[in-house]
Amino acid sequence: MFAKMHSDTMLKFKKWGYLAFWAAVLPLLPLSAFIGRESGTQDYWAWFLYFVVFGIIPVLDYIIGKDPSNPDEHQQVPSMSQERIYTSALFLMGFIWLGVLFFSGWVFVNNDYSLLGQLGWIVSIGTVGGIIAINLGHEFVHKDPKLENWMGGLLLSSVTYAGFKVEHVRGHHVHVSTPEDASSSQYNQGLYEFLPRAFKHNFLNAWKLEKQYLERKGKKNFSRHNELIWWYSISALFAVAFGLAFGWMGVLFFLAQSFVAAFTLEVINYIEHYGLHRRVTDKGRYERVTPAHSWNSNYLLTNLALFQLQRHSDHHAYAKRRYQVLRHYEESPQLPGGYAAMYVLALVPPLWKKVMNPRVEAYYEGEMDQLFRGERRVNNIA
Repeated sequence: MFAKMHSDTMLKFKKWGYLAFWAAVLPLLPLSAFIGRESGTQDYWAWFLYFVVFGIIPVLDYIIGKDPSNPDEHQQVPSMSQERIYTSALFLMGFIWLGVLFFSGWVFVNNDYSLLGQLGWIVSIGTVGGIIAINLGHEFVHKDPKLENWMGGLLLSSVTYAGFKVEHVRGHHVHVSTPEDASSSQYNQGLYEFLPRAFKHNFLNAWKLEKQYLERKGKKNFSRHNELIWWYSISALFAVAFGLAFGWMGVLFFLAQSFVAAFTLEVINYIEHYGLHRRVTDKGRYERVTPAHSWNSNYLLTNLALFQLQRHSDHHAYAKRRYQVLRHYEESPQLPGGYAAMYVLALVPPLWKKVMNPRVEAYYEGEMDQLFRGERRVNNIA
């Protein structure tokens, strides 16, 4: 639909498209809660937003199509990188999320849900948290300005996943697409085999990395200098606030939506690097990260929803680039759908492998040794 649109026109469209997408989607939360309560079908309407994200959006992705635009590296990227509207949009969405989170806690306690409805509401809100809180937090923690970095920590704390702030930057981005990285799924590894190690390793490794960082600075691990203590303390304050406002059910809601948000993130991690490997050089070191080490997806609608997270190849090759100037690399491995569609596919490992294994094999044609997981590879020989 947009394949022939001039690049400059597309960039202007996307400038406001990120906020426009969420302006259309977020009102569905209070609307579904109201319709459900008034009609007595609240248990079913509690699942509505989850159905929109993983049922309707994948279909619209294919109908709307892909985004062909890349900003000109010399004429547009410098100015676009400095435009405050893009960063302001992230801050606005972050504060909106915090409001949505507390509103959702009120709905959870007051909308007379059965267990089915409670589960649906938790899953719907947790999914939004994974998309907004963790995704925006991800964008912020990669940036140097203290206010942005702090906002990233706050958003991650709102879903009790502060360890991501440390492990993602100092762990995942260093070891991506190697066996050492628990967030890089291996060839033929199913989602439910991937998830336990990802949760365990990423939590523990965050504390390990922070301890190593503080030791290099000559500071104690369990002290006010440990940022993880601060961020998890803020998560505890969120839980206390939900308890004071909504009772023990409020605390349950906060913790449950946090788990769903973290689950959503780890499923996306599973998708982003599936089966891709960095080769080991003659010097025994992994090759430099390039756009070849992340799956790319260029579907317009989900790129607007995710603030171009799907242009993941460019993000890993140039982690400091702001979301608005991330580029599409046609030569990178390409996913057959947007993240919403691939998320659904990943939940069913046999279908995932049927679709993705041939793509990984085709990408490494002539280098099949790259598909052996858990083996040390030197000069492409397992």
